[in-house]
Amino acid sequence: MKFKFFFILSLIFTFSGIAQNNSKENNDIEKKNEIQVIARVQKDRILLRWAVNTPIAWKKLNTYGYLIERFTVTRDNKTLTKPERVVLAEAFKPEPVETWEKLIDGNDNAAIMAQAIFGESFSVAGGDNLESIVNLSEEAEQRFTFALYTADKDFEIAKKAGLGFEDKNVKQNEKYAYRISSNVPEKELGIVYGGVFVSLKEYEPLPKPMDLTAHFTDNNTMLSWNFKILAHVYGSYYVERSTDKVNNYKRITEKPYTSLSQENSNNNRIFYVDSISNNTSYSYRIQGISPFGELGPYSDVVSGKGKSLLKYVPHLTVKEFKDDSTVTLTWEFPEEGNPEISSFELNRSDYDDDKYVKVLKNIPPKDRSVTYNKLAGTNYFTITAIGKNGSSRTSFPMLVQPVDSIPPAKPLGLKATIDSLGVVKLSWTPNKEKDLLGYRIYRGNIAGEEFSQLTVSPHEKNTYEDKVVIKSLNDKVYYKIIAVDYRYNMSPFSETLIVKKPDVIPPTSPIFTKYEIVDGVVNLEWINSQSQDAKSHQLYRKENDQAQWELIWNGTDKIETYQDKKTKEGNTYRYAIFAKDESGLVSNASPEVALFVPNYTVKQAVKGFFAQANVNTKSIDLSWNYDESNVESFEIYKATNAEPLQLIQVVKSETRKLSDPTLTINTTYKYGIRALFKDGRTSKMDFYTVKF
Repeated sequence: MKFKFFFILSLIFTFSGIAQNNSKENNDIEKKNEIQVIARVQKDRILLRWAVNTPIAWKKLNTYGYLIERFTVTRDNKTLTKPERVVLAEAFKPEPVETWEKLIDGNDNAAIMAQAIFGESFSVAGGDNLESIVNLSEEAEQRFTFALYTADKDFEIAKKAGLGFEDKNVKQNEKYAYRISSNVPEKELGIVYGGVFVSLKEYEPLPKPMDLTAHFTDNNTMLSWNFKILAHVYGSYYVERSTDKVNNYKRITEKPYTSLSQENSNNNRIFYVDSISNNTSYSYRIQGISPFGELGPYSDVVSGKGKSLLKYVPHLTVKEFKDDSTVTLTWEFPEEGNPEISSFELNRSDYDDDKYVKVLKNIPPKDRSVTYNKLAGTNYFTITAIGKNGSSRTSFPMLVQPVDSIPPAKPLGLKATIDSLGVVKLSWTPNKEKDLLGYRIYRGNIAGEEFSQLTVSPHEKNTYEDKVVIKSLNDKVYYKIIAVDYRYNMSPFSETLIVKKPDVIPPTSPIFTKYEIVDGVVNLEWINSQSQDAKSHQLYRKENDQAQWELIWNGTDKIETYQDKKTKEGNTYRYAIFAKDESGLVSNASPEVALFVPNYTVKQAVKGFFAQANVNTKSIDLSWNYDESNVESFEIYKATNAEPLQLIQVVKSETRKLSDPTLTINTTYKYGIRALFKDGRTSKMDFYTVKF
C-alpha cells in the first residue's frame, strides 16, 4: 500500500509545542539519542507514553521495536529484595501497514501517522504567509515532528504507532518501575533507555484549566489562559462557546488548539481571537487534552459582550492660562462624531501615565473647550469621549504647568549619623511642595570656609550618604542643604549641621570561614581582622547555657586556626573571636558559631548472638542478648559466599529472636547484628556463621 498525503495547516497548528528544539536535523548527530517516558495512572490501569528525541532514532526504532519491561519494586509498602521482572513486549513497534487501511479514511490522526511512518513522500503545503514564518525542515524531521504531535492527540493511535502502551495487569498494593529500551543494535545506533516509577495509588483526576480570561472588543473576543502552569498535563485545548442562557456549548476549534513555540516563549499565556457580533452575550470555556488523549474537566466560564468602538478620538490642542490656578483647554473632535457620544470628561493626574482622576464630567457633546481652576504646579490632562453604547476613546496627555516663581520652603530636620569608617548618613524632613524636583547637598570641612556642593543634579530622596576621612586634622564636618523645584526656584539654606567624627577607630572584626567536628574535636578556621593596626586576636567559648565567655586562646601572630580538644560529646559550644589593635581598642565580635558535638563513641557489640539451623521449620533461628539502655532497634544482616553482606531486617529494641526462612540448601550463611541507639550511635557489629 502506498500513501501520499498533503497537509494544509493554519498558522496556529504550525509546529506548536512539537518542534521542541528540533529545528535542524544536523543537530541529531551531536545529540544523545534517548527515550523519554511519561505515565498516566487511571483507576485500574497504567498508561505509558514515550518518544525519542531525534528523527533518526525514531526511524530505527520503527524497524527494530522497543523492549517494554515492568519491575515490581514494592508490595504492601515493603521493598522487594529482588524486583520481579515481567516482559510486556519484546519488540513493540508500529502495526503493519495493512492494519491502517480501514482507519485512514475516517480518522485524520491515523492518516497523518500512517503517512509519517509508511508514506513514500511527506510534504507540507502552507498558506500564503506560512513560508515567511516557518522554515520547513527536511522530510525525515517532518515525519518525526508530525508523528509525535499526532501521538499526543490520540492515545489509541500512539499505541498503534508503537509510542504508547496500556498495562491493565496491575495491583493496588504494588509499585512498578517501567523501562522502555531500544532493540536497535548498539553498533548501528546507541539509544539510552527511559523509565518511570509509578503505582495505582498515584491516581489523580485531571485538573481544571486555570486563569481563563476574556477581553471583549469591537466584534472580537480575545481569550487567554496560562498554559505553563499545566504544561506537564495538557499539550492542547478545545475552545467552546455558548450564546444562550441554557449553556449549549459548541466547539469553535475543530482541531486541538495549542501555543506557538511554548518551549522558548517567555509568555506564559495562550491567546485565541474569536469573531463575534456586538451587543450579544457570549460565554466561553476551555478543555485540556492530555498526551494520552484524555479530555480534562472544563475551566470556569467567562462571559461578556462585544461593543463597537467610537470612530473618532478627541485631541487636546490648546492651553490658555487665566492665572496661576486657572487654564482653558481646547480640543478637536469631528462634528460628525457628535451623534455617537453622550458627553466628554476631563481627567487630571500628577503624572503622564498613571492615576488619572475625573475632574469634570457631563461636558456637552458640542463643546470643544473647558476651564479648570484648581491647577497644581504640574498637571497632566486627557479628554475622554463617552459613547452612547458605553464605549469611550481618550486623548493623549497634555502637560500643563502654570508660571511659578515661588521657591520651596527651607528644609528642616537635618540630622546625621557617622560610623567608624567615615560613612555619614544624612536625613531630613521631606518638603511638601508637589513640584519639588529635589535637594542640593553642601559640605564644609573647616568652620568658616566656603561650602562645596556634593550633588551634581538635584537629589530626589530625603536621605544622602557621604564618605569622609576619619584620620585627618579636622575633627568635625559641616553640612547644609537647599530645596529646588521644577522651575529651579531654590529655597534658603537649611540650618548648618555639625557632625563630630569618631575619636578612634577599632579594628574590623575577624570572620569565621570554616568549622568541622572530627571525633569530638572542634576545628575552627577564620580570617583575621583586616585592619593594619590589629595586634592580637582572642578566641572565646561558651559551653551549653554558660553565662560568661571563657577565653581559650590569645594569639599575637598570624595564626588563623584552632583545635578545641576540651569538649564533651552531647554538649553545645558557641565561639566568638575578637581583634585588638595597637591602641587597645577591641573590635566587635565576629558572628558567633554554635556547634553541637554529637555522641561519637561506638557501643559494645551485642552479646550472645547465636544462629541455628532448624530443619523442622526450614529456617535459621537467630537469638541474642543485650543489656544496654536507650536502644532503639537492631539491624540484622546476612551474606553468602556468592552475595555480600546486606541488611535483611530491622527489629524493635525489645526483640531478641528472629527466624530467616529465605534459605537455600547446602549454603553457608553469615549473619551480623548491631544495635542502633536513640542518640544516633551504633554498637560494634557481631557475626555468626551457620550452614543450612
